[in-house]
Amino acid sequence: MHPSESIRGMKSARLKDRMIVLAITGSIAAVECLELARDLIRHGADVHAVLSEDGAKLITPWAMEFATGHPAIVELDGRVQHVDLLGDSPDRADLLLIAPCTANTLSKIAVGIDDTPVTTMATIALGTGIPILIAPAMHASMLHNPFVQENIERLRSVGVGFIGPRMDEKKAKIADNEEIVAQVIRALSGHAYEGKKVLIIGGSSEEPIDDMRIITNRGTGETAVELAKAAFFQGAEVELWMGRCQIPLPNYIPTRRFVTVEDLLDLVEGVDHDLVLVPAALSDFAPMRKKGKISSDRDGMTLELRAVPKVLSKIVGKTKVVGFKAESGVREEALLSKAMERLERHGLDAMVANDLRLVKKGSTEVYLVERSSNPLKLKGNKAEVAWSLMAELRGLL
Repeated sequence: MHPSESIRGMKSARLKDRMIVLAITGSIAAVECLELARDLIRHGADVHAVLSEDGAKLITPWAMEFATGHPAIVELDGRVQHVDLLGDSPDRADLLLIAPCTANTLSKIAVGIDDTPVTTMATIALGTGIPILIAPAMHASMLHNPFVQENIERLRSVGVGFIGPRMDEKKAKIADNEEIVAQVIRALSGHAYEGKKVLIIGGSSEEPIDDMRIITNRGTGETAVELAKAAFFQGAEVELWMGRCQIPLPNYIPTRRFVTVEDLLDLVEGVDHDLVLVPAALSDFAPMRKKGKISSDRDGMTLELRAVPKVLSKIVGKTKVVGFKAESGVREEALLSKAMERLERHGLDAMVANDLRLVKKGSTEVYLVERSSNPLKLKGNKAEVAWSLMAELRGLL
């Protein structure tokens, strides 16, 4: 068994049975492609590497063969690999990913020049309608060249997608692997939410006791992040509003941070999304804040708590809203009853309910509760449940 098989599907099966041609050009960012190929394989993809002559000077064909399990293509010969991989064959690739892509290669593709294995692959893919994603990498001044910009727009006009670049140190650096893989999954996962704006509000609020101490909740923010990813993969224009959290946030999803419920209420005024999901762990009460830091020498203290406004009530009526209800140690009938009661009380369009006792590392179990149908039970890891929830909630739109 080739070493690449030992990692296939380790992260997800989102790219299972998908063939991706990874085309590499002569940017120093080519050295990132070994790990990029393996990240794609970790999501189930079958990756074939194609290198331009200059690309092969920066990362060897042998390295890419090790990464992918297939001999790297460095020249086109009588086997007509470009036609075999991207032509009219029923076994052709699902996507051409050019990463990194230099200004030279980008401009050649835009005007129909195919004098390298990479540009020829692009010519064939454009002719057969296979999706193309380009991750540019070049000096910033090259990216700002008006003719390069014109060529980018020319390619966009025929459906070519662009990933990044990251502007840093006067360079247009290649997008990081996480973003590239996410864009590949999005391109190959259908477009259920295409043209729809989805807002996910997650994390925990923090209500100050004094200048040092806070009251907060146990939420990690993981559910919100997985829902945001799932919505992104399914084609939505996603925004994430996040309070305190304990996990990394995806850099390819626009994110706004809040601390207190009052901060969040200020943001809510600008809601103009088609669908809003609120898995956030928000405080129901906040302390009467003390100025400075309360002395730790005191024998004890009493906190006076005040109720804070309900965020859901400020969103309902503007758009479709999905609430979340977590309980602990209740029977299924009671959990579903509480979820339906909250749905009706707040005028929500759907409610997601779960028992915290059933949330374990690597797995969770939730119910999707709606007025017009029986509760739907979803079980799996949080990424799988988030994907299923987003697929089901598309019906609200």
